Amino acid sequence: MKTIKFDDFLNEQLKDNSFKEGYQAEKAILESALAVANARSKAGLTQRQLSELSHVPQSTIARIERGHNTSIETMSKLAVALNQELKISIS
Repeated sequence: MKTIKFDDFLNEQLKDNSFKEGYQAEKAILESALAVANARSKAGLTQRQLSELSHVPQSTIARIERGHNTSIETMSKLAVALNQELKISIS
């Protein structure tokens, strides 16, 4: 059986525009999830504590951290509560 490196496989798949669009969308959502979880952890807050500071339901924070999409408005509330700058980049 021929083996292939994951990066080589991914680069081949990214040549397909449909795959590339889905990959980029999912990657952005997961990066947001990690950013929220890491910032919350670094601040030493539980989801419930962040919920109280941001006025965003704890269940919404949990969904974001599990990789569900959310609005810029919600992300902004979380950034303010975490005393962080919200950065959005299209590149």
